[in-house]
Amino acid sequence: MSAKYIAAVVQAAPILFDLEATLDKTADLVSQAKAKGAQLILFPEAFISAYPRGLSFGTVVGSRDPAGRLLWQRYWESSIAEGDAACLRLGQMAKDAGAFLVIGVNEKDTVSGTLYCSMFYFGPNGDFLGKHRKIKPTAQERVIWGEDNGSTLSSFDTSIGKMGGLICWENYMPMARMAMYQQGIQVYLAPTADNRDGWQQTMQHIALEGRCFVLGCNQYVTKSMYPTDLPGFQALENQPEVMATGGSIIVDPLGKVLAEPLWGEEGILTAEIDLDQVIQSKLDFDPIGHYNRSDIFDFKVNNQPPIKVIDQ
Repeated sequence: MSAKYIAAVVQAAPILFDLEATLDKTADLVSQAKAKGAQLILFPEAFISAYPRGLSFGTVVGSRDPAGRLLWQRYWESSIAEGDAACLRLGQMAKDAGAFLVIGVNEKDTVSGTLYCSMFYFGPNGDFLGKHRKIKPTAQERVIWGEDNGSTLSSFDTSIGKMGGLICWENYMPMARMAMYQQGIQVYLAPTADNRDGWQQTMQHIALEGRCFVLGCNQYVTKSMYPTDLPGFQALENQPEVMATGGSIIVDPLGKVLAEPLWGEEGILTAEIDLDQVIQSKLDFDPIGHYNRSDIFDFKVNNQPPIKVIDQ
């Protein structure tokens, strides 16, 4: 296992609602991160191909309008599925960079038609390692994304440490965090769409609580990036020009900020990950070991997918 390496957090916007153009931009950003020596590259929540901030999809309690359904279709068509051509292209990007690539995607279930907010993981040989689907979309997100079961509360034991993570406000769920800590996470990945000032304190708290490196990753998005021909585009009229200001950050296992939050622009943050620091941090706190009162608290995770019953 490599004890020291460079990790990169990509703060950028996709080409909203355009899958192919977003993949082109992703490839360019991966190449830029590679040039900085990155062996782990993280992209924000829903980078492929949009976090649809400000859009209503024509929904109010009790009704949905036709324009919202057309917007949903366009969103669905700019999303990806595990194993499809876009997914394979992301794997090739990881292989070309010789790096682990983790990216937030809108994942479409081509059988059911449901969309999930997911993280896809790729290895430096181009293999698809697995995914995490958001288990609880927040507020209006529940209109567009399904919620997953616990089977994708995933971690991956790799040559650069055990990595895994949660998406956006899942990181406010104490039991979800504990489910990740239980797996021995060393590098905790937190793609998000939350650009409030308090998010950085959450990242520092998780680093201290989990005794792990934390990579927080957000988009920088302006209203002018939205296609004007989107159904329901008029819903953006009252939105500010800068709709997501960023705030990406990298924190070490004792809460020290290694890469200061980036605000108001696209960019790539890098920091050295030294896995020995994870070991050192466990001297005085370990949430699943000597600081865990398992004689008092009984924590269990149902990580089994539901059983599908097929009538014969």
